Amino acid sequence: MRDNIHSDFDRQWEQWAEEAEEQVAARFRTLDRIVEFNQTKVIRAFQKHRVSDYHFAASTGYGYNDSGREVLDRVYAEVFGAEAAIVRPHLVSGTATISAALFGCLRPGDELLFVTGKPYDTLHKVIGKPGDGLGSLADWGVRTVIVPLLSDGGVDWDAVEAAVTDRTKVFAIQRSRGYDWRPSFTVEQIGDMATRIKALKPDGIVFADNCYGEFTERMEPTEVGVDLIAGSLIKNPGGGLAASGGYIAGKERLVELAAFRMTAPGIGGEVGAMLGTTRSIYQGLFLAPLLVGQAVKGSVFAASMFAKLGFETHPKWDDPRTDLIQAIRFAGADPLVHFVQAIQKAAAVDAHVVPEPWDMPGYEHPVIMAAGTFIQGGSLELSADAPVREPYIAYMQGGLTYAHVKFAVRQALSDFRERGYL
Repeated sequence: MRDNIHSDFDRQWEQWAEEAEEQVAARFRTLDRIVEFNQTKVIRAFQKHRVSDYHFAASTGYGYNDSGREVLDRVYAEVFGAEAAIVRPHLVSGTATISAALFGCLRPGDELLFVTGKPYDTLHKVIGKPGDGLGSLADWGVRTVIVPLLSDGGVDWDAVEAAVTDRTKVFAIQRSRGYDWRPSFTVEQIGDMATRIKALKPDGIVFADNCYGEFTERMEPTEVGVDLIAGSLIKNPGGGLAASGGYIAGKERLVELAAFRMTAPGIGGEVGAMLGTTRSIYQGLFLAPLLVGQAVKGSVFAASMFAKLGFETHPKWDDPRTDLIQAIRFAGADPLVHFVQAIQKAAAVDAHVVPEPWDMPGYEHPVIMAAGTFIQGGSLELSADAPVREPYIAYMQGGLTYAHVKFAVRQALSDFRERGYL
């Protein structure tokens, strides 16, 4: 009987998958053009800065005169249309990288204004509370103001204008949706934000958290008026090969200030042994446009498939894409948890592990995470996570190959069929 159930599902799956791929075929062609554009941009940056195999040599100690590291910084700046960049394995996560950028720009008495609503959960401790003793921004006398988004997910410009004071120094934008049921912001929208912010305060610094967004469009925020961006190498730009690290790119003086925070004042980016990571960071950047394209195709397919079966998806399969993240809403905690567990079951690494919700540091609610990845926490690889709270939304991202995402969707739907959700 069980074999018959699986045979029935196999036949149903083939039909569903064929219909979904026919539906998204034109969207896939558009994504292929974006991949080609960004691949060309990366190759030309490598060529312009004369990347050679000797640039992949490891450095030790202080890492003085590490030409591979210095050229890598210039290549990143070129790719992101920025004056300067720092790319280091020592920036241990996206949160740490964003923290270095913000602390570099802000001083006691300054104000940080988030124009795109409440930031991602892990930044809450970076913002902190006055006197918390953690060395947070608030502990150092930096005031943070968060302007909620409008009900349609847009920026509340009246509230932003009302929040600006003489002390407001940094205006922060989060490109991706985080744990919110809203559209992520496109580069065009971010460019419009930068223009409006500069009109409000010409000397204000516009900062964007670029995590999950790199290479999903033809342009990056630093090409449309943003002063400084930050991101993680174990997300898009690391191409699945960078084992750790982050990057900061933008105006030269601001990048320098962030580098002083990363190491020490007066030292900045002049030191920092790469410890054998340089080759994988270069090669990961080379592969990143293609692999980001594979992941985005997987998200588009998943959106089409789950919508076909009656689930709410955001973005929809034919919506514009500006990051890797695919949100899917479920009817309750059980299907949410089972979806994330099915994604883990579809991994090549740790497929036998069953994730459970837990109180993860930096998060306000129990979180369940599927991450059967070669790089721990590598979210360009297929992963899924969700805070176990209403309205029960899972956030799936990544997939080094489209075929892997398709396989994972099949696994989830097969499990749902057995549990009676379909």
